[in-house]
Amino acid sequence: MFEAAGLAATSAVGAAASAVCTAAGEEAYNYGKNIVNNMRRKPDNEADNDLEDNHKRLKEKAKKLYARRDNILAQTKTKLVNQVCEAWISRVMKSEEEVRELEIKYNDEKSNKKRRSQDGSSKSCTDLSNIMAEKCDELHNLWLEEKSKIGILVEKLPERVIIMHGPKPEDKPFLHSTVEEILGHLRDKNVKRIGLWGMPGIGKTTIMRSLNNYEDTAKMFEIVIWVTVSKDLSLEKLQHKIADRLKLNMEGITEPEIAQQISKELKSKRYLLLLDEVWDFLDLSLIGMYESEMDSKVVLATRYLHVCSDMDTHLELNVPRLSEADAWKMFKVKVGRNFNIPNVEPIAKEVVIECAGLPLLIDKVASNFRRRDNIHLWSDGLRSLRRWPSLKIQGIGELIECLEFCYENLNDEVQKDCFLYCALYTEDYEIYTDPLLECWTVEGFIHDASEFRVARGIGHSILKELISVSLLEKSEKMNHVRMNKVIRTMALNISSRRCNFNILVKPHEGLQVAPDEVEWQQANRISLMDSKLGTLPKMPNCNKLSTLLLQRNWELKKIPDLFFQYMQNLRVLDLHGTGIMLLPSTISVLKCLRALYLHSCRFLMELHLNGLEHLEVLDIRDTGLNHFPIQIIHLIRLKCLCMSLSNFGIKHSSDVESCQNVFSSLYLLEELQIIVNSNNQNWELTVKAISEGVATLMHLTSLSICFPTVDCLKSFISKSQLWKDCCFTFQFSVGYHDTTLYKILGCFEYQNMNCLKFANGEGVDPIISDVLLKTHAFELIGHKGASRLSDFGVNCINKMRGCLIEGCNEIETIVDGNSITGSALICLEKMLINNVPNLKTIWEGPVQYGSLSQLTTLTLCKCLNLKMIFSSGMIKELSKLQHLEVEECPEIEEIITESENIGLEPDVLPRLKMLVLSNLPRVKRIWTSDSLKWPSLERIKISMCQILTKLPFNNDNAINLRCIEADQSWWSALECQDDAIKQRLRSILFQSP
Repeated sequence: MFEAAGLAATSAVGAAASAVCTAAGEEAYNYGKNIVNNMRRKPDNEADNDLEDNHKRLKEKAKKLYARRDNILAQTKTKLVNQVCEAWISRVMKSEEEVRELEIKYNDEKSNKKRRSQDGSSKSCTDLSNIMAEKCDELHNLWLEEKSKIGILVEKLPERVIIMHGPKPEDKPFLHSTVEEILGHLRDKNVKRIGLWGMPGIGKTTIMRSLNNYEDTAKMFEIVIWVTVSKDLSLEKLQHKIADRLKLNMEGITEPEIAQQISKELKSKRYLLLLDEVWDFLDLSLIGMYESEMDSKVVLATRYLHVCSDMDTHLELNVPRLSEADAWKMFKVKVGRNFNIPNVEPIAKEVVIECAGLPLLIDKVASNFRRRDNIHLWSDGLRSLRRWPSLKIQGIGELIECLEFCYENLNDEVQKDCFLYCALYTEDYEIYTDPLLECWTVEGFIHDASEFRVARGIGHSILKELISVSLLEKSEKMNHVRMNKVIRTMALNISSRRCNFNILVKPHEGLQVAPDEVEWQQANRISLMDSKLGTLPKMPNCNKLSTLLLQRNWELKKIPDLFFQYMQNLRVLDLHGTGIMLLPSTISVLKCLRALYLHSCRFLMELHLNGLEHLEVLDIRDTGLNHFPIQIIHLIRLKCLCMSLSNFGIKHSSDVESCQNVFSSLYLLEELQIIVNSNNQNWELTVKAISEGVATLMHLTSLSICFPTVDCLKSFISKSQLWKDCCFTFQFSVGYHDTTLYKILGCFEYQNMNCLKFANGEGVDPIISDVLLKTHAFELIGHKGASRLSDFGVNCINKMRGCLIEGCNEIETIVDGNSITGSALICLEKMLINNVPNLKTIWEGPVQYGSLSQLTTLTLCKCLNLKMIFSSGMIKELSKLQHLEVEECPEIEEIITESENIGLEPDVLPRLKMLVLSNLPRVKRIWTSDSLKWPSLERIKISMCQILTKLPFNNDNAINLRCIEADQSWWSALECQDDAIKQRLRSILFQSP
């Protein structure tokens, strides 16, 4: 009110003064001006009070604003501020300078207060107060602006890759190929998650670290996130680790809100998440990580295969142990100069063998041996290493604990018993899974299965689990597993501590003298296989013994008469491949015997099975038995029987009835295998008698048998009720052939599939077509009277997963698309065509959608008239083809014929990994240009292709190609469009010997 009245008065007086000035002159004007100035001036005490108030307000406003400004500046150490915020900070800084100047003026005003003149003192104080009031408003507005307009600061971008200390890929070349393989899969848009699994100490972490540090990784992703998960890491801790890596502010927010922030942060980024030491399933969506539209990837490393599948990995890579050469190389490099000690190399090689190809173990052991500077210390170290569970080498104790944890973490005692049983076999021995599962069953480990088929199913599940947790390894041979030396040593160590699982094993090279009787007496299971035993103890006392493995002791000719006298609890006896001629009479005391293996006992002429009524598994293939062992009729509990045709010895029609009666008495028989020893065409009568007896069996689940003629097959099928009910798996060979092996089955991991081999037949018999309706693997050998596979009926061949065509001179094409209306070979995965001289095309005419859509392997060999592999439209259906092999096809000029594939899309053959071209004298090119992507191609093998001088590659395609195997002469003639391509190909060239 006071100020308003003063202003009004000032205005009125000012107007009056102006009029007076005009009328009365300058004197009157000056007089009026003095009056106005006197009215504007406040009393000194009132002006001082206003200044103090505004100064106080200014300090409070400034303190509040600066605190907010300092908080933001502190955050800018981990955040990038946006432009609005930068401008705001700049204005606050400028205001701070102005406030400092006002503070100086305020202090000056206070110190000059006593010296102010009467007409000027109040004026300067009032002006300063007004300026401070305006500055208070300005500071307050800046504070409000930050809250309402600036908002959340932009995060400072975290480092693209945090380099981890550790070996570089080039330092450990044996890991380099695995890293390269993973990088190749990371480039594949179809692969989002990759699982890396293997036993402890195999090098998973080193591979992951190398992948993190690898130059190409940083180029492919905007950010690489590494997390070591470990066993006790909770989902919450994992979430916080990822949030920390992304530099997210988590203060005061809940877990779901953190997940939202992580999701928001990564939604627009192409990231790679590396999860090391994953112990169990992790639901990444709960921490805010979803499949990104930006082609982001996850690679996880774990000991357990099942963790990979639980986490929906698109690809699982098992990390193998080092090869002998790589293990030797790594050990030599690590040991260093002490490796040059005279005569140390033989000992060093034994040391490396003890390390079983495990990089961690090699690393620790080499570090220990590099301190041993003479031959005696090396010898002592080797002796200690062979007792490695008690060896005190830094790091080995942790490895042993990890291995034993894998064992202790198995689901139940059944799995543990099955695992320990594998220690009976030599380290790295190729253990055939079928008899192994039989032994597990008859030993009583698998006791919840009334049928062998069910027991095998349970056994395969156990095998899969043991492989999944890295206690067993898959072998390169199909249907075989193995246990490495380190794992086996641990298993033997564990079994020695279990009162009911004491295993006696001896070195299997050159053992000539059997263990002493005390060792026999203490053992529950004994393995003396693959030795040179010529004699056995006369009457060992071993009533606790349940398994005795003596196979492949070729020099063992005779078993002492009383040898089995005190083995009443024996359940498994394996004598196959020994030189025995007769089983002793005390075999009859083995009332608990469930499995007896005698195959390949070539000198065994007689077989006495009295007292073995509980026998469930009997194998007498390839023995010297040439007459039917009629005692088999008493083995009424027999479930699995393997024989040779020669064992039957049927020479007259009078022998037929006895064979039929034997099989009808074996009413519990589930699995029957009867093989032909040679290409003997005098076994038709025998097979007819056998097949009629077999047709009466009602519990068969698996049958492998040879039929000399189609009529013989027809007779069996007409009499078998089980065939009508589709109740058993079969492997039928029809016709005369030099081998009863089924080559096509070797292409499949699990051979429990229906297989038909039709050898040297003629025409298309309806019974063959009927069997083909149930067949998964088909071999057509030396056939006449058919020019196409599809002549057997498209519907009949549509369940095939594997097909081998060999020596069929009249076959001109596999499928005639002109004569069919639907898709063909829709389930076919493997096709092998060998020595089919008149084959002109694989597919003739139109290719219906879905045909060959599952094909992964195509092998063409000795097709002398084949000019074209992929006919028009065929290549478009081969989206799953991984392996293509073309050998000795002299008319082939192009692998992909240009005239048949005009306008070919760049993304054809997206899964092709391996290309083998051998002895193709006329082949000029793989494809006419470098227009195809070849996204999965990893390896090419070229030999004797003299005029193939160009490859369809440039710097952008075939990005996963890691090896070209060829001879130097071919490489020297290769033409490349530029030096960059030549250099790239040279870097992956492997010269054939």
